[in-house]
Amino acid sequence: MAVEQMPIKDWYSILGADPSANVSDLKQKYQKLVLMYHPDKQSTDAPAGTVEERVQKFIEIDQAWKILGNEETKREYDLQRCEDDLRSIGPVDAQVYLEEMSWNEDDQSFYLSCRCGGKYSVSKDEAEEVNLISCDTCSLIIELLHHN
Repeated sequence: MAVEQMPIKDWYSILGADPSANVSDLKQKYQKLVLMYHPDKQSTDAPAGTVEERVQKFIEIDQAWKILGNEETKREYDLQRCEDDLRSIGPVDAQVYLEEMSWNEDDQSFYLSCRCGGKYSVSKDEAEEVNLISCDTCSLIIELLHHN
């Protein structure tokens, strides 16, 4: 039985940021939201349900910053988002081992020609982390297999 992968949270929308935002912009949005939702900043006469919702929102904001405020975890998260987006586009056209792809010395990446005339391309660093690669000119996707 196949296990469905849980959709990942959109940490960018929690911070009210665009995925193309740099860490400095993300930090500004985080700091603004933390001041708004911090439990110590809540009114003492607010209904209990409202306070609990704001505390939960504060926790989500803090989690978003922990992921997006660190370059390494942000990169991993962005790769996962990209892979999830590719999965939603359509089925995998083929399964390919990295060794079956050609090496492009100019841009230091692996590539494979697509049947449409385009190409699948992945950098050496990304090749270790990504599983799905889309063609640069059509909607076909390949799954990158790794030897165990």
